[in-house]
Amino acid sequence: MKCTSKIRLTSAICAVSVLLSGCAGKSYSYAFDIDNSKSAFSFETSDKNDIVKSFASNFAVVSGDVISGDEVSTGADSYASAILVNADTNEVLFSKNANAKLYPASMTKVMTAIVAVENGNMDQVLTADEECVMTEPDVQKIGLKSGDKMTLDQALHFLLIYSANDVAVMIAKNIGGTTDEFINMMNKKAVELGATNTNFVNPNGLHDENHYTSCYDMYLMFNEAIKSDIITQIINQQTYSTEYTHGDGSTASFSCTNTNRFLKGLIYAPTNITVIGGKTGTTLAAGACLVMLSKDSKGSSYISCVMKGNNIDATYGKTNKMLELIH
Repeated sequence: MKCTSKIRLTSAICAVSVLLSGCAGKSYSYAFDIDNSKSAFSFETSDKNDIVKSFASNFAVVSGDVISGDEVSTGADSYASAILVNADTNEVLFSKNANAKLYPASMTKVMTAIVAVENGNMDQVLTADEECVMTEPDVQKIGLKSGDKMTLDQALHFLLIYSANDVAVMIAKNIGGTTDEFINMMNKKAVELGATNTNFVNPNGLHDENHYTSCYDMYLMFNEAIKSDIITQIINQQTYSTEYTHGDGSTASFSCTNTNRFLKGLIYAPTNITVIGGKTGTTLAAGACLVMLSKDSKGSSYISCVMKGNNIDATYGKTNKMLELIH
């Protein structure tokens, strides 16, 4: 919409334009706010033009299913939801039930990492307390004890490579002050990104009926996560070894392997596709989940997500089927 007398803006837009000093050669952006109608736009101004750009112009928009080939809805190879997006052009190459609310399991840790990187620093020392101690045998953990200390950098490696649930709680308490406040920060960031089918109640993704997201929302959140060089470098690591400090001053050593089967070399991507990394998630309720960043031979980036795969093989198999759509 040009700044001429021939084009009339609505009163609401005019009001904002006046506040932004008209054609002043500046650019203004508004984060998404579900309660603010103006947040759906970013206002860009120049000497000759006033442009009202939609908030959604910065990412892909899913209006319905985009299916390629035969699809399975039941059986061993079934899954509930999937999406594949060219992160450079925002083109949706595949989409099925992308807005369905489902349990994310440990893919939750993508948002945990986003909030931690935005609000902490890598050298910050985190301390575990009793809330961080997990004794359940079937929970992925490094075995934190009250008083254990490590840097945020170490904690993020444990979080994203090994998917340690106890470390997720330690990050939340130290960055947010309390776990509840950190969860508030997670949900606020989700809404800011436009992830309106998402609600978090914990920082690790352990099952709760009120803890959910969607494939499309995971795309939005992961798209934000890979803007961080720190997060992108960590998810690309195959293994990680480090030492941290117990409360009594003694040293604890821990080594781990990435939970991503592509990085483990257990499964291979299609020819000319390189898997950079991602985040896995698995619980009985969530099924097998995987959100991931890949690149083609020209360096273009793609974000894929599969949720509620019937099993791990189904989830990785569907991921590869989507990656085969990249030309």
